[in-house]
Amino acid sequence: MIEIVIAAAVGLGLGAGGKYTYDREIARKSKTNAEREIARAQTKASDIILKAKDEALRLENERRKDIQKTETRLADRESLLDRKLDELDRRSEKLRTAEDEVESLKNEIREIRTRQQEKLEKIAGLKKKDAAEKLMSMTERDIKEDLIGLVGKLQRDAAEDAEERAQTILVSAMERMASEVTAERTVTAIKLADEEMKGRIIGKEGRNIQALQRATGVDILVDDTPGMIVLSSFDPVRRQVARLAMEMLMKDGRIHPGRIEEVVQKAEKQIEKEVIRAGEDAAREVGVTGIPKELLRLIGELKFRTSYGQNVLLHSTEMTHLAGLIAEEIGANVRVTKIATLLHDMGKAVTHKIEGKHHHIGAEMARRAGLAEDICHAIEAHHDDIDATTPEAMIVRVVDALSAARPGARNISAENFAERMRDLENVALGFKGIDKAYAISAGREVRVMVRPEAIDDLSAIKLARDIAVKIESTMQYPGTIKVNVIRETRAIEFAK
Repeated sequence: MIEIVIAAAVGLGLGAGGKYTYDREIARKSKTNAEREIARAQTKASDIILKAKDEALRLENERRKDIQKTETRLADRESLLDRKLDELDRRSEKLRTAEDEVESLKNEIREIRTRQQEKLEKIAGLKKKDAAEKLMSMTERDIKEDLIGLVGKLQRDAAEDAEERAQTILVSAMERMASEVTAERTVTAIKLADEEMKGRIIGKEGRNIQALQRATGVDILVDDTPGMIVLSSFDPVRRQVARLAMEMLMKDGRIHPGRIEEVVQKAEKQIEKEVIRAGEDAAREVGVTGIPKELLRLIGELKFRTSYGQNVLLHSTEMTHLAGLIAEEIGANVRVTKIATLLHDMGKAVTHKIEGKHHHIGAEMARRAGLAEDICHAIEAHHDDIDATTPEAMIVRVVDALSAARPGARNISAENFAERMRDLENVALGFKGIDKAYAISAGREVRVMVRPEAIDDLSAIKLARDIAVKIESTMQYPGTIKVNVIRETRAIEFAK
């Protein structure tokens, strides 16, 4: 039993020792493997570090080379710029020297020319001015016939195609647009049913008529014309308000200050609606849209405005139809042309409120309303004080002359007409060498007869232009006036 125990103890001891020895060997092998792995990792890390150092060194060398190249290039450029600056300095110095030499040569040439001119004057016995005049006279005498022929040829060439084309377009437009010849006048007088109504309008101690004048801003004349009341005001809209209020009061029969104020307010509202409706109707009639309301109102006010007896609103709508037809024929912008034509006289609605010419006022108002500049220019240039630089502006100017100048469009008294004809003839007779001058075709043409011994063919061309310029600068007239200078030479001989 004891042996068994001892054997078991020895076995246990040997087993424990073997286990210990085994575990120790395993631990030693593990340590060895770990140390080997660590050594391999360290070796790999060392290789990576060495490679990184080599790459960094390579990059550093390349950067140094690039920097060195850049520095070399900059140094070369700096040297090149220095050389160019030196070259420019040398050239500038040469130019200054050359300029001094040129100026010295100019002075020397002037002195030589002056001495030569003095010698020539002594030899010829003529002053420079006299010699120049003699030379010009000789040259003019030699080439006068050629100049006359050239001027005539140029005028014919320019007029042949342009005049024929313009006449075709204008005649076509006028034939397609045939409106009434005469236009309605603005009513400024009211007929009374009887003389008793005149007293009721005046009122006790003039209270009624004073209330009417205060409310309307219109002067009321009741004693000048029997059976009539005359309304006088520079503002046509006020005059229409007064006319309508007066008619309403006479129809109602109740005329006193309180009633007058009430009726005038109603008349103002009614006229305001009529003005707006007239502007909208005009725009609708000519087929244009997009016009601001404040400008349409001004167009409507032109219904109560006349110019030489021609209603301005009817004049504007007639012009717009013509302008649209012409714009289509020549390829201009039809919308721009129509809007500018319809608005061209809107400045007349406010000329009594704003100082200036109506076409300048109208253009400024169009600009404030935000219309395009080509429209504003066409409005502003429809009279001669501003050059028309666009086809649309030229069309507005042309149709303005067509509408205003056609027979019967404007009412001008016989006295004024005769005076205008005399003034037109006197302008032509104010030039030298003229025998007779006649204003014909209702003042559309001035026919001038010249004395052939005093005026030659070349001078006749210049005389026609001078007369036209003087008419433009001294007279006011619608449309255009043709100046026709006639030089006639008659050779008469008798056979005996």
